[in-house]
Amino acid sequence: MNEKKKYYVISFSGGKDSTALTLEWLKLHICNHIAYPLDEVLYCDTWKEFPSMVTHIAKIEKLVKSAGVKFTRVQSEKSFDYYLLEHRFDTRTKKHLYKDVERVGYGWAGSRSRWCTSKLKQDVINRHFKALEAEYDVVHLIGIAADEQYRLERKSNQQKDHIYPLVYWNWTEADCLAYCYKLGYDWDGLYKVFNRVSCWCCPLQSLDDLRNLRKYYPDLWEELRETDKKTWRVFKGYSTVEDLEKRFAFEDECIAAGKSIKNKAFYTELREVCPPPLPESGVIKSSYLKGG
Repeated sequence: MNEKKKYYVISFSGGKDSTALTLEWLKLHICNHIAYPLDEVLYCDTWKEFPSMVTHIAKIEKLVKSAGVKFTRVQSEKSFDYYLLEHRFDTRTKKHLYKDVERVGYGWAGSRSRWCTSKLKQDVINRHFKALEAEYDVVHLIGIAADEQYRLERKSNQQKDHIYPLVYWNWTEADCLAYCYKLGYDWDGLYKVFNRVSCWCCPLQSLDDLRNLRKYYPDLWEELRETDKKTWRVFKGYSTVEDLEKRFAFEDECIAAGKSIKNKAFYTELREVCPPPLPESGVIKSSYLKGG
């Protein structure tokens, strides 16, 4: 039986680590394609990238193709908005987790229900690799940084066909960002504003990142507010996007008046401006509860 040909693929998200990996490995590949083989760079579009990220990815795509390497874009057939707002469940095969809610769509992702990662990324990428593996012995080049080695403890990252060049090179996340900046890739300042650059509407991002989304990207913030009105699941913790809008606006007023937004007095006033939700609502908007 003939052995399958090895096929080297970089998993590229557009972030600083996968960008640093792509740029450095591509440079090495051009100098020595035997020692640093590369057949394809794979990017999965999540439907909710920052506009600056879209521009950045196009730049990398152009660079990769100019080196004679295949650049592949994949995307789920159904959009983020479809899964969030329109997807219908077959109640005969899937028991509803929230019995008192009449709802359509998955609603916002949470720490225990990251449907967006599975539906929009993992499933799509896995299908692509499965097709490749029918013909090739695929080797995955993955951009996990040296100071993220805890991620290698996950079973999904312990595959024999996975390689982690950044770990071998001892490149940290900070090293990766500095390297990209040195080569002129700056994402139009995204990393100067946000700690993590992923989907701009992610409810799992920090409050600081959400504050900055509202401050620096008001058009995206307004789109987030409008989208949240259509969902059954509370956006973050017990807060809707409208709750966060009230909180951030109140913070702005306090800062403008020279008041602290870190002390007990602030949080006392905040409860009056933006009262906590009713405990029975949980992660479900009260308007979606039966009788609500």
